[in-house]
Amino acid sequence: MNAATGPRRPTIAGRLARQLLLISAFWALLAGVSVWLVVQEEVDELLDETLQASSQVLGQLLRQNQAMPTEIADSDDLSTHFAWQLVGPDGRLLHRSPLAPVKAWKLPPGFSDWQDDGTDGDDWRVHVRPLPTAAGPGWLMVAQTSAERKEVRSRVGLASALSALLVGGLCMLWMNRRAKAELAPLGELAAALADYDPLDTRQLLPEQQRRELAEIRAAVLDLGQRLAQRVANERAFSAHAAHALRTPLAGMDAQLAMALREAPPEARGRLQRTREAADRLRRVVTALLTLFRTGMSLHWQRVDLIELLALLPLPEGLALDLPEAEGGIDADPDLLSAGLINLLDNAWRHGASRVLVRLHRLPDGGLMLHLSDNGEGVPDWQRVDLNDALERQQYEGRMGLGLMMADLIARAHGGDLRLPAASEGFAVAMRLGAAPG
Repeated sequence: MNAATGPRRPTIAGRLARQLLLISAFWALLAGVSVWLVVQEEVDELLDETLQASSQVLGQLLRQNQAMPTEIADSDDLSTHFAWQLVGPDGRLLHRSPLAPVKAWKLPPGFSDWQDDGTDGDDWRVHVRPLPTAAGPGWLMVAQTSAERKEVRSRVGLASALSALLVGGLCMLWMNRRAKAELAPLGELAAALADYDPLDTRQLLPEQQRRELAEIRAAVLDLGQRLAQRVANERAFSAHAAHALRTPLAGMDAQLAMALREAPPEARGRLQRTREAADRLRRVVTALLTLFRTGMSLHWQRVDLIELLALLPLPEGLALDLPEAEGGIDADPDLLSAGLINLLDNAWRHGASRVLVRLHRLPDGGLMLHLSDNGEGVPDWQRVDLNDALERQQYEGRMGLGLMMADLIARAHGGDLRLPAASEGFAVAMRLGAAPG
């Protein structure tokens, strides 16, 4: 999959925004858990202080020596979550609140957790303090059910944690919006760079207000200018070199033709091979001249494919099997000629005597040009490797000039070059995109 049809990678701005969102979510969750734990501890401490204060108040009331019955009816209870007991010095229950256990608690002074033994049905958190009684030093025990304390802790903790998460979530959304707003210019610059062509002098990158982005823009423009100058120099040199070779090559071909007629029979084979090599060099030079004259800048025209193929300098002994009627195609005739010259020359050099040319229209308005020959072909593993090199545009060391130039020309037309499997010989599929507008 090439860059044009492959999945679009997320932008730097998008990645940074998502990372900030994840970081904010993590800290919001961590804050919620921290608040939960702190609230649990604080609520426990507050409930213990409440028990201790209740014990002090109740102790003052009991010191008034008001007569009260030992047994109190459970139906008189106003709360099932709090209870108290007054225990004498011998451990006997002197008084208790409604629904308090009928069995005296035996616990040390201070705070203790009392587990039910099956007779009461509740677990209690108990505060024990000394209190004088008529029978001698006694103990006042004030308690709260463990279930009630757990419920209070859960409600308060959950409310606090949800509040913290809500605040964290709002902060997270705000940070995400701010991050997107701050990174938007970077995304716009990245989009502009994706369409930037340093060889097009009419195209400029948009001005940047931020200093760091302005520096990036200036660096890219400077690099683009240096690259454009280097490409221009290479194109000029190649064009001049190819043009300078055309005249000597034409003279060589004429001299070799005369030598073939005058040479003895035993020397004609070698002269013929020399003339074929010179003819191939002439075709390569013609293709290079065409390519560098256009500068890969397309001039779309309506082209008759059969007429275009008839004008190409074909190798001797190579026949073309053309489609009967193709209705014309949209392409740059010079560039397409250069690509076809190289593909046909490749077929001839690999032993082909006939090339079958077929054209297929594509639903998107483009077309597929198939060329299949009866030459020697290549092993399947090599065909797969060549397709990989074409897809990645890693030409160096993996293919010759012909396939590389044909692929560059196809890409300039918005398409690409692929090598489909062939039962005989070698096959090439050149895809050209639809003409603009």
